[in-house]
Amino acid sequence: MGLFFSRNLPFNLFLFSKKASGDLFPEQLDNMMCLVARTGRHLQRYDDGCRQVVGCIPYRYKRKGSQNKELEVLVISAQKGNGMQFPKGGWESDESMEQAALRETIEEAGVVGNVESKLGKWFYKSKRQDTMHEGYMFPLLVKKQLENWPEKNIRKRTWMTIDEAKQACPHPWMKEALDVLVSRQPQFWALQSHTTEGLTTNKRSMLETEISRMYVRERSINRTHSVDV
Repeated sequence: MGLFFSRNLPFNLFLFSKKASGDLFPEQLDNMMCLVARTGRHLQRYDDGCRQVVGCIPYRYKRKGSQNKELEVLVISAQKGNGMQFPKGGWESDESMEQAALRETIEEAGVVGNVESKLGKWFYKSKRQDTMHEGYMFPLLVKKQLENWPEKNIRKRTWMTIDEAKQACPHPWMKEALDVLVSRQPQFWALQSHTTEGLTTNKRSMLETEISRMYVRERSINRTHSVDV
């Protein structure tokens, strides 16, 4: 689906047009006039008492030299607490999961791009709210970085390497989502292929099967993480 903003609509009212199954494409951003984030939780979704949260890992490829590309991810400062995190927030009843993930990313990080297939589902407990959350994360290939966005004055955004992001982010479930994103990159599988050289065909097959199981797209993490959100 494609997201575009109308000059006659507030920021939190979106018009969507179907482009391709599973993806969201920005069509028009220059006419954006109002930079106001959604507030309140009267439309918040819950599932068996768990608040449903969605977010994105914004990423891009940074060129190294003339050909090689390095994966970078965009992290933002936490509104409360320490460390950096990926943009995320409540999934509301008047939007799809992908629409909510893109909205939260625009509001908190000020970037727009292609929302790709879901990385997985995680359960975690909020220390601040003392409630269980059900979190879904999506990769977002960044196409445009906005100069102004709703939470510009309360958050910092920084592009980091994968290792830097893992060091900066204190939330285990977000790090696990990042691992899934990395596992989808061609460079990851090239490395795994290299590390299995010299193994017998049977052992190589067993190892590759185990690696695949570790990084399935629709993972549900049953252990609970406690985080400040």
